[in-house]
Amino acid sequence: MAGPGSGHDVVIREREPADDPAIRELNDLAFGGTFEGGLVEELREAFIDAVELVAIEDGRLVGHILFSALTVMVDDDAVPTLSLAPMSVHPARQRSGIGSALVETGLELARRREWQAVVVLGHPEFYPRFGFSADLASSLDAPFEGDSFMALELVPGALDGDDGLVVYPAAFGLVA
Repeated sequence: MAGPGSGHDVVIREREPADDPAIRELNDLAFGGTFEGGLVEELREAFIDAVELVAIEDGRLVGHILFSALTVMVDDDAVPTLSLAPMSVHPARQRSGIGSALVETGLELARRREWQAVVVLGHPEFYPRFGFSADLASSLDAPFEGDSFMALELVPGALDGDDGLVVYPAAFGLVA
């Protein structure tokens, strides 16, 4: 995948352990703090990192995305669900298609690995283009609400039901 107007090829691939220091540095830079970089490490340590990708351009890591396993119950049935968080792109390469390529590739891998749904807390102008919906997420009892909390069914009807509950892993630092 090449970023529009970049003239450079961007390769999206699965994360390798050797990428970890650059992933930490990128998350700290992109988010202006250390929470997201620490979150990535904690999710890996909990063995719930299900899909993790990097974007490499000219030998440099310029993008990263992590999908981690999440507890979602709908009408007392567990639904295999992922949380998309965090996703980061180097500030100098934002708005060049790298984030979209990471999301699209990650969602395709999640489908192939038989996950049924994904939730995200993110920009309501960005994620709906991939099928994420705040309306779908509104039926879930979760620590978040509003237009920024969205869900996507990878299997149609996966989140259908009367009673939905989302429980985030401890790494997210949310109080139940």
